[in-house]
Amino acid sequence: MTPRPRDVAVVAFAQSDHRRATPELSETELLLPVLREVLDRAGLAPGEADFTCSGSSDYLAGRPFSFTQTLDGVGAWPPIAESHVEMDGAWALYEAWVKILTGEADTALVYAHGKSSAGDIRDVLTRQLDPVHLAPLWPDSVSLAALQAQALIDAGETDEDALAAIAARNRAAATTNPHAQLRGAVPQGDYVVHPLRTGDCPPVSDGAAAVVLAAGNRARQMCPRPAWIRGIDHRIEPQSPGRRDLTDSPSTRLAAERAGAFDAPVDIAELHAPFTAQEVILRKALRLTGDVRVNPSGGALAAHPLMAAGLVRIGEAAARIHRGESHRALAHATSGPCLQQNLVAVLEAAVLEGEPS
Repeated sequence: MTPRPRDVAVVAFAQSDHRRATPELSETELLLPVLREVLDRAGLAPGEADFTCSGSSDYLAGRPFSFTQTLDGVGAWPPIAESHVEMDGAWALYEAWVKILTGEADTALVYAHGKSSAGDIRDVLTRQLDPVHLAPLWPDSVSLAALQAQALIDAGETDEDALAAIAARNRAAATTNPHAQLRGAVPQGDYVVHPLRTGDCPPVSDGAAAVVLAAGNRARQMCPRPAWIRGIDHRIEPQSPGRRDLTDSPSTRLAAERAGAFDAPVDIAELHAPFTAQEVILRKALRLTGDVRVNPSGGALAAHPLMAAGLVRIGEAAARIHRGESHRALAHATSGPCLQQNLVAVLEAAVLEGEPS
């Protein structure tokens, strides 16, 4: 008989106050208060977690192996078991989750950081594109998102007024989020790239986030109401946006199916939708009904620290469970142009009866 997998939960979450620019702070200085807060909440000392995994991008920092500097804030001596992904921190969480499932760790520290203000982020993100056919044309991230938005409008699935309403709802939700960069009513502004206006696009943000994962009874000891990871999966679309239907996200749908998102209703969904049109696509792919609270934190339209925004979505969903505001939550993270790579996690307040501790 095949044994059931271990129960793994998010037991602590912390994030920085996300800001337009932090020239006075290094990445380590930006991250250090977040690490202290999340470890204190979990009751761990620096270096005590069995495994540490981080997510960031050297392209944002403009130098190779930039993530090694942040290990000074983690406490890498005596030597720790550590790994890094050149991705959003949500994928670092996935690696840490697998590490705990295998029994090689009982606790894990996961963190992510990004200083988007260090360069022209629209140009930096062209480095994600196919280097032979697409990148030499320099289509920036907003222009590609505008193509996606226009495809949705042409298909009759949304319009500019509906996109403005999505922006207004997310920014209004951010009024209760002390870490959000943009809060309350924000004008849609001028067109950035038609049909996207300023309000349809994410702000340039510097920020960091961290979570602690733990298994079974260790999680129950560390947190009175753990956010159990019921399922998590990630999938990818073809690299070229021209080979995809930009009005749909099959990879999100498949990841959600494999993560068990459709097995029972969720009450909260934190969606990593940097552009308003992408929320339309994700809602459809994830089959979210009108009674699901989407982005009660304000989402990526209120703060978008690259490489940390997806981990923030998981952390925000987990924090709602910790506070008793949610019983079953969905979290989504994305990377790449036009929702190219997508991760879906389902979090619950209680382990199912009969499962091992």
